[in-house]
Amino acid sequence: MPNPVVHLKNLNILQKDKVILSNVNLSINKGEFVYLIGKTGIGKSSLLRILYADLKIKKDEGEAHILGIDLNKIKENKIPYLRRKLGVVFQDFKLLPDRSIEKNLIFVLKATDWKDSSEIKTRIEEVLNMVKLDDVKNKFPHELSGGEQQRIAIARALLNKPELIIADEPTGNLDPATSIEIMQVLKDIHDSGTTIIVATHDYEIISKFPAKTIRIEKERLFELSKKK
Repeated sequence: MPNPVVHLKNLNILQKDKVILSNVNLSINKGEFVYLIGKTGIGKSSLLRILYADLKIKKDEGEAHILGIDLNKIKENKIPYLRRKLGVVFQDFKLLPDRSIEKNLIFVLKATDWKDSSEIKTRIEEVLNMVKLDDVKNKFPHELSGGEQQRIAIARALLNKPELIIADEPTGNLDPATSIEIMQVLKDIHDSGTTIIVATHDYEIISKFPAKTIRIEKERLFELSKKK
């Protein structure tokens, strides 16, 4: 029996007591690449926010486990520990504009208890090389294109060698050609063994990079395809 990285059972997702998604049952195994698709505002981001403990599960509204952690019982002081095991990539990059790319990445590592400066330097070089941007560490975010900023956001997500990467509309602000480049980066990361969940409404990237696809519609989840 596989041990799922994500396991949601009979889960209702609410915001301000309004049901966003109902009776969610979802298992994602280690090494899978999974799309969550659906219209903007349908609940994709709410589901992802549950996974990285940004949205709390209401009492008696189902079960959720991620990377062996029970999200129903997680305490506030354990959330940073969970997030060190995850990498999250957002649509709007969320880079700190007042510091260089290198200092953006240093900030994340120090916030997650990295202390050795030589180890920090080495890890930053490794992740920048993984996204093929090892020559921009002294630049500021505004000096990079949108695609380059998203590559840096992916590099940031990789810093702590996460078991799972969650990408929420990672190509939402990018042109079609750049979107394909970003998806290729994520695909390469997946090929190295990392589990990846991508929320998107871009069917073009799904056709170019087919994988297991979950559709959200009318508060429910439906699996459309499972293709390797």
